[in-house]
Amino acid sequence: MFSGVEVAVGYVFAWAVRKARLIAGRADGEVDRALEAGMDHVHDVVSRKLGQDPALEQTVEEAGEGQGQLSDNTRQWLEASLNNAARKDAEFAAALKAAVEQAQAVERAAAGVSANGGSIGIGGDAHVHAEGGSVAAVQISGPVTLGPANPQQPGAVQG
Repeated sequence: MFSGVEVAVGYVFAWAVRKARLIAGRADGEVDRALEAGMDHVHDVVSRKLGQDPALEQTVEEAGEGQGQLSDNTRQWLEASLNNAARKDAEFAAALKAAVEQAQAVERAAAGVSANGGSIGIGGDAHVHAEGGSVAAVQISGPVTLGPANPQQPGAVQG
């Protein structure tokens, strides 16, 4: 199976759902333009290759019916069409893979990172390392003690 075809099918369906909502006048006012462009690009790559493929037409039809997700039969049908096209055309396979990866990157970026209160949000990798009896942290709330668990207080008499 072509790598990423399941994701491509999801983007094509999301594109079709969005288009159906636009036509019906129910589009959200704050559509993320970058994500929209990513879905458009995946759809353009797919539709240029598949043209009037019945699987693609059925996908658009189901999206227009307001279904929350693509039926299993249509999803499998479109996956098979995309896999067949990718197997026969390496240039299409590369273009589809690139479009899917671009849309996924935009989607991850659009999801953003949020934090509230005393928390910290990190988008991406975070590496914290301590060695040699030291402390490493992204955030520390409260006192940090290095050394014995019950250190002797200054000025205390040892007996």
